[in-house]
Amino acid sequence: MKTSRWLVIGVLALCVASAFAQTSSNVSVFATGFSNPRGLKWGPDGNLYVAEGGTGGQIPPPSNCAQVPPPVGPYTGGFSARISKVAPDGTRTTLVDHLPSTSAAIGDVEGVADIAFLGDQMYALLAGAGCSHGHANFANWLLKVNSDGSWSKFVNLSSYLKLHPTKNPEPDDFEPDGTWYNLIAADGLLYAVEPNHGEVDQIAPSGVVTRLIDLSETQGHVVPTSIARTPSGFFVGNLNTFPIVPGSSARYSITNLGGVSQVKTGLTTVVAVVYSAGDTYFLELSDAPGFPGPGNGKVVRLRNGVFLTIATGLTVPTGMTMGADGSLYVSNFGAVPAPAGIGQIVKITVPGPL
Repeated sequence: MKTSRWLVIGVLALCVASAFAQTSSNVSVFATGFSNPRGLKWGPDGNLYVAEGGTGGQIPPPSNCAQVPPPVGPYTGGFSARISKVAPDGTRTTLVDHLPSTSAAIGDVEGVADIAFLGDQMYALLAGAGCSHGHANFANWLLKVNSDGSWSKFVNLSSYLKLHPTKNPEPDDFEPDGTWYNLIAADGLLYAVEPNHGEVDQIAPSGVVTRLIDLSETQGHVVPTSIARTPSGFFVGNLNTFPIVPGSSARYSITNLGGVSQVKTGLTTVVAVVYSAGDTYFLELSDAPGFPGPGNGKVVRLRNGVFLTIATGLTVPTGMTMGADGSLYVSNFGAVPAPAGIGQIVKITVPGPL
């Protein structure tokens, strides 16, 4: 079975037992107390906002809706996902709580996948909702979130997936509601990446959704996870399927009109991409063969066609953003079957010209 899962039964128990692997010297802990931290963005107020998957739940999906096939499914749902606000000194507070979360039979947890800002308006991308995830009355929505923690439903992305199927979904690894992962704002629009179906979608402030690219049509089940705006279009990184084959992931280039080409290979399990001043930074979930293990996550920089590893020792990292200080901020312990609160945000000091 091909699988885009980061968790397989028992694999990441080792990550918890060896939770605090030795990181490279330029990695420091910025904030703690998160439950499966995922995407993160700096807000216009100078605070860092972190999407959290939560811890899942016990609500089974109704039998009358499409299910996620075993061994991944069935999922069970709950309301343990949230969005945290982190002050510049690393103090964490909860902005929004009790959002949909779900846990798979193999241990995978989904909840709030990512956040992005258009001006002062925050948007939150859900991945842990939908009937197939144990939430019969709560779809995978894109939410509007206000500074006081109140929120409203904006775009029903579960419905969009069902009405607009991609060309080549993977039947034995299919999520009816999707496992949405990355959300960015660019040029007054939002762009959301859905790995399981293999697509990138454009969302206008009016709520109109347009597919930018169906990667499954030309690239197959490569599991795209992440997108970054560039002067000429977009870069997209992909996770690929498990077991991990080092070097099997790639950077794809996508034009503003939706053309796609594979332009750089040699990466492994990419879960986040940051583009800054001509350099591209890739967050790799785990670079060892097989399945994710403790301390195997890293950050790789691409400059002038050459890869350079700039941070090592991360454990199942899941999201990355760049701060105004030029440092990278990474969600660490972002997908582990562990007690609530073990997740971290780490700060990575980026080396100068080499």
